[in-house]
Amino acid sequence: MTILRFSDLCAQGQPRGQRVFIRADLNVPLDAQGHITEDTRIRASLACIRMALDAGAAVMVTSHLGRPTEGAFKPEDSLAVVAARLSELLGCEVPLRSNWLGGVDVQPGQVVLLENCRVNIGEKKNTEALARQLAALCDIFVNDAFGTAHRAEGTTYGIAQYAPIACAGPLLSAEIDAITQALAHPKRPLTAIVAGSKVSTKLTILKSLADKVDRLIVGGGIANTFMLAAGLPIGKSLCEPDLVPEARAVIDAMKARGAEVPIPTDVVTAKIFSADAPATVKAANAVEDDDLILDIGPDTARALAQQLASAGTIVWNGPVGVFEFPAFENGTRTIAHAIAESSAFSIAGGGDTLAAIAKYGIEKQIGYISTGGGAFLEMLEGKVLPAVEILQKRAAASAP
Repeated sequence: MTILRFSDLCAQGQPRGQRVFIRADLNVPLDAQGHITEDTRIRASLACIRMALDAGAAVMVTSHLGRPTEGAFKPEDSLAVVAARLSELLGCEVPLRSNWLGGVDVQPGQVVLLENCRVNIGEKKNTEALARQLAALCDIFVNDAFGTAHRAEGTTYGIAQYAPIACAGPLLSAEIDAITQALAHPKRPLTAIVAGSKVSTKLTILKSLADKVDRLIVGGGIANTFMLAAGLPIGKSLCEPDLVPEARAVIDAMKARGAEVPIPTDVVTAKIFSADAPATVKAANAVEDDDLILDIGPDTARALAQQLASAGTIVWNGPVGVFEFPAFENGTRTIAHAIAESSAFSIAGGGDTLAAIAKYGIEKQIGYISTGGGAFLEMLEGKVLPAVEILQKRAAASAP
């Protein structure tokens, strides 16, 4: 994938004295009082901002926050708390600028934060008028917001069309490199773990991966549908019976090329969905009509851990059970530690997956942790993300 990278421009000294516009993903969670509860996305943006400052650029940064209404700014839409946190992390004041489309006063070596970009009229629909206004603000546009790369908006796509130079920041570049390494040029065996409540939400991912991976591990409600497709009882467990033919097709497609979808041989069940519900380990063929499957069983977890130990590349999206409940977390914990201990290149993404990684303290043992949710899933499906596509087009147009 050929794109222009901001790091290459900096190595050449090109940003010095230039106006650099960075689209970051600073959409952090806030509590009821408007305080930041988790600042991973802000910290992830620091590398690009520091790179621009060190290169002597006049730096403008913007992001969305929440779901504001275009043209109707409200106090809760403000990036003020983000500006304060950025100031702390960078060790310098980061002023917050409102009504910035008409021009921004920022000098080389300085950084300013531009108020919530989704308040600007035309942002979501990526109008040409807004795109040209945005492009006029800068000499270099840097997209470092992988989490929004699957959307063609004013600050993710439109500005890249018309800015003098458009490139990828270090975070976006790293995401592209990691997913390319995992899927386009993987060390084999390539194992994917896809879990979640519904097959329907991840059906296109499952179908896409069925053509690429050597082993496709399914978990959560998705596994229940696959168990039903394999002729096993699932009681009253979460399932999508109408998608059994789709699940069977994935199993058959994998089998036809010598790959496999491991089906659980044992499960952990309960009669009700509750953290204090008594947990019972059962053989997969012994699930009763009033049982809920809430985790894979210990034998299945051990077998999958052994398979992960021999993998060359691991893609992980989703916990395999209700890991939030202690009685039903063994499967996810076992899988997590197996991935951490494996010598394989591993890439993980998705909110619940990141929560599991944090719970088990294995952040440093995962090859790459994706900051994107929807964008990560779409790349796993093999889609070209709009914000990446426009950078590819700009790179191709400027190639000698």
